Amino acid sequence: MPTDPICGMYVEGSPDDLALTRDNRTYYFCSSSCRTTFADPAHDLRDLARRITFGVPATVLIVLLQYGLLRFTGAEAVAGALALAVQAYLGRPFYQGAWDAIRTRHGNMDLLIAVGSTAAFLYSAAVLVEPGRLPPALYFDASSAILTLILVGNYLERRTRALAADTLKRLRSMLPATVRRLRDGQEEAVPIEAIQPGDRLRVRPGERIPVDGLVRAGGSSVDESIVTGESAPVGKGIGASVVSGSLNGDGQLEIEARSVGEDTFVGQIGRMVSEAEASKVPLQRTADRIAAVFVPTVLALAFAAALGWTLLGGASPTDGILIFVTVTIIACPCAFGLATPAAIVVGTGRAARDGILFKGHDALEQAARLDRLLTDKTGTLTEGRPTLAEFQTIDAEDPRTLLGLAAGLESASEHPFARAVVAEAARRGIAPAPVEGFRALPGIGVEGIVDGHRVTLGRIGSAPVPDPGRPAGQGVRSEATLAVDGRPKAILRFEDRLRPSVPAAIAELRALGIPTVMVTGDREEVARAVARDAGIDAVYAGVPPAGKVEILRRYRSEGGAVGFVGDGLNDAAVLTAADVGIAIGAGTDVAQEAGKIILLRSGWAEVPLAVRIARRTVRKVRQNLLWALGYNAILLPIAAGVLVPWLGFGIYSVLPILGATAMALSSTLVLLNSLSLRWVRLLPRAAVRPGDRIGEPPVKAV
Repeated sequence: MPTDPICGMYVEGSPDDLALTRDNRTYYFCSSSCRTTFADPAHDLRDLARRITFGVPATVLIVLLQYGLLRFTGAEAVAGALALAVQAYLGRPFYQGAWDAIRTRHGNMDLLIAVGSTAAFLYSAAVLVEPGRLPPALYFDASSAILTLILVGNYLERRTRALAADTLKRLRSMLPATVRRLRDGQEEAVPIEAIQPGDRLRVRPGERIPVDGLVRAGGSSVDESIVTGESAPVGKGIGASVVSGSLNGDGQLEIEARSVGEDTFVGQIGRMVSEAEASKVPLQRTADRIAAVFVPTVLALAFAAALGWTLLGGASPTDGILIFVTVTIIACPCAFGLATPAAIVVGTGRAARDGILFKGHDALEQAARLDRLLTDKTGTLTEGRPTLAEFQTIDAEDPRTLLGLAAGLESASEHPFARAVVAEAARRGIAPAPVEGFRALPGIGVEGIVDGHRVTLGRIGSAPVPDPGRPAGQGVRSEATLAVDGRPKAILRFEDRLRPSVPAAIAELRALGIPTVMVTGDREEVARAVARDAGIDAVYAGVPPAGKVEILRRYRSEGGAVGFVGDGLNDAAVLTAADVGIAIGAGTDVAQEAGKIILLRSGWAEVPLAVRIARRTVRKVRQNLLWALGYNAILLPIAAGVLVPWLGFGIYSVLPILGATAMALSSTLVLLNSLSLRWVRLLPRAAVRPGDRIGEPPVKAV
């Protein structure tokens, strides 16, 4: 059921002139004013400000004239002329919206406002033009205050909406409007939309990288905090990959575009956040059905209440008109339509700030229902970046010389162990030895010639070797041997460490009522060591990929929503099968990930945060819907006269203006309630510190 993205009204069957396509998605609107607001929100805010600037002093002056606070001959006529100006200038958007509602046969808020304010104005004008024929009561103040207060409420709502959508705006504004394309050695400035895969681009120091691609010339350091959350710049040389939205440092780069437009990292994030606005939870479907019939129901109630009290309840024609005006003005269908998108766009925007992306219309709801979480181990609980934990020499050899040999040999390799050796040598200030004839030995290691000697470095234990005596938080170890001319010279021990954020995140998940289970293909003793440090409740070891899906289905059969955390590549099948697949460390391949939740920063702190944001967002949706239902359930009967037997018809001297104020603030309160999601705390007050021991869990070998 399509809804207006501005006011949330049901708009099925909207004509072409009330539709707008943006980012390959078509939006439909209940009125031209909503369409204008969506197309150019800045212009809409300026227009509202101009109308309010005229409407507020004019309304105040009308009140002073109508109630005799400014006395002179013809004061009431001046008040009527000012009210006509207010009706024409401030009321024009509402009249346009009312006409759109009539021609599309779908009621909207503008129709109620136009009918109510016009009824009050026309009655007052008739009293002024034909004195004595109607009860001498003027309501120019009510007709003007209704329009002015509602426009003030709209202005506050638009400002609140701008705050809610700022994450998406920042994402879209990260990329430059024009880029420098290289053609036949010549540089030309072209719009970013003109870039195609394969184009060469020049990025100068301090500029944002406009596309996902590869460095083909130059070198620099790049701030990739948009992807990793780490502020430390990353060195980029020829062949390195770069991500759109990241900030170039002090060097110049020539980049070959690989992904452009919506296929870039920023484009994919922006599309996900944008699509979240249209997401609905099941409660919203009921609200949609209510909103679809709300306006005609309110108009029918207004006519029935006015006629009923006039014909059967002793109300005067003036009271009958005021009852009609009050009912039409006090109703607020916008709150129904805004309940879901207001909360979801703020919640997903808040999540995006911490590198959490929700994919699919039901991702938030499923995450809010999550009551058990399964997780992979390698590259998920562990960092997937081995470090050189120990360098042990044999036969009293000089360790610095041998580490220089190992670093020289590994400098030409891309293996994770190779990077660990080079990094450790750099940390110790040891220059890599020059190597000739480098050769990789698949499944064994690497070899090369240094000063005429054949140097090899290879693993002697392909399976990780757990060390029961190691401190908590360290990973399991693998070993390799450095040999010169076939004689072993040193043993290198590597560790793949547990992610520092894992223990605290697992403890927080447990506090949220979500036990965590490790499902890994690794050996039982390795699984036990990692689970001990992580605080995992239970472990299934030696499980093949198909077995992970089977274990997940077994837990699902027990009831409740079951999630799985994996790296998004090796665990694609189980991520897809889970109620909530959480892809950790997604990098730039956002669109290819199988998970419903993408964690861009590869940290476990974002796992419980995603659950907490989802739960809080769904809670806000329920609060918004409860407010919309409660507001109309209480105030509509009051507007229709339920208090008349006790207070009399005199209450209608103030109810129209009070109703306009309440209606104007209703949808704004929905947005403000949703906006509070921006301040969801990253960690609870009593968080477990990384490295804290939680106890040794049971291990189940499969």
